[in-house]
Amino acid sequence: MRPQKVEDEQLISGLMSVLRSKGYEGSSLNELASGSGLQKASLYHRFPEGKKEIALAVLNYVNTWVENNLYNILIDKSLKPKKRLNLVIENINNLYNNGEKSCVLNALSMDSSVSLFALEIKKIMQLWIDGFTELGIDIGFKKKLAAENALQVLISIQGSLVISKGLGSSTPFLSALKSIEIMYQDK
Repeated sequence: MRPQKVEDEQLISGLMSVLRSKGYEGSSLNELASGSGLQKASLYHRFPEGKKEIALAVLNYVNTWVENNLYNILIDKSLKPKKRLNLVIENINNLYNNGEKSCVLNALSMDSSVSLFALEIKKIMQLWIDGFTELGIDIGFKKKLAAENALQVLISIQGSLVISKGLGSSTPFLSALKSIEIMYQDK
């Protein structure tokens, strides 16, 4: 039997959706196969090492997305800081669908899975922090304050996603985005 054909973007998106909602421990291979649009055998064909390889592929995708859609924009000196911030805020909002989607980093940071993926998660989070730190410096913050604000951005986004899910409202997430805009207003 020939393996099913599913586009890489569609495959990773489906896998990420399952991991976001179920976490690593809670995601079965049947659920991952269903979410990916593949049969279980085809999923094994694509990821012979199983669930860990799947989660690493998702994290690799997220790392590339963060690098391209956040970090590279935040450090792009050819754009004014306000423009960089606006583009990144829009990308974050789109990524989390106005606060309706959970963060896969949060889902993979739970239980025993955190030890499996700690380096990848830290690398992705560090890209966020480094990018927002650079933006802060470009706006005129001293390096220490720029780094503190950058960390607060990550805390605000992650925390607001949890609260938005818990309350069943996107208001906390959208408020966090607005607070980030205010935090990075030109001096």
